[in-house]
Amino acid sequence: MSKQAILEKIVSGGVVAVVRAQSEDQAVRIAEACVQGGIAAIEITFTVPGAPAVIAALSARFSAAPLLIGAGTVLDATAADAAIAAGARFLVGPNFAPEVALRAAAADVPYLPGTLTPTEMAAAIAAGCTHLKLFPGSAFGPSYVKAVKGPFPHVEIMPTGGVSLENVGEWIKAGVFAVGVGSELTGPAKTGDYAGVERLAREFVTAVRDARGGRP
Repeated sequence: MSKQAILEKIVSGGVVAVVRAQSEDQAVRIAEACVQGGIAAIEITFTVPGAPAVIAALSARFSAAPLLIGAGTVLDATAADAAIAAGARFLVGPNFAPEVALRAAAADVPYLPGTLTPTEMAAAIAAGCTHLKLFPGSAFGPSYVKAVKGPFPHVEIMPTGGVSLENVGEWIKAGVFAVGVGSELTGPAKTGDYAGVERLAREFVTAVRDARGGRP
């Protein structure tokens, strides 16, 4: 799958589940719940124990499923190389790391760097990043996206941190291409309630679709 096709799938789905599991088994069960709930992309963070192995296992398990497995908290070239080798379809970071951008470009996979200020966004754009993660989204809220799109009309933004069922519609209407959702989605897994994760996944997917006027 090409870089453009991966980005299109993320945009179409509108929700990226940010998974910070305690084990491979928990990550797999969260992934299964997200698939059943209609989510098209999952970000396995490098804070998960043995993250590359988890990414590889999930990539193999869901190779025939409509699910993209990506890597999150990718801070440097070493992590980027490990994630790409494990089969990650996209890379996400809490910051912008030029060396990660280079690795992602060489592998033809999307890199969504974490940015907050216009200066950080400009640096990421100059490095070839077209889709940026706004982190933490809770720092400013949906109105910030509208302000940023004034000087950066072509940049695509995905907020992570501070996205909830209560405000996801506001984010979408502000012009974001997708939302990254962590504990607000995966929280029930902490108590083994994977049906709860599936339910929340469906609710987030529905909320995004409704905010888009019924479009996927």
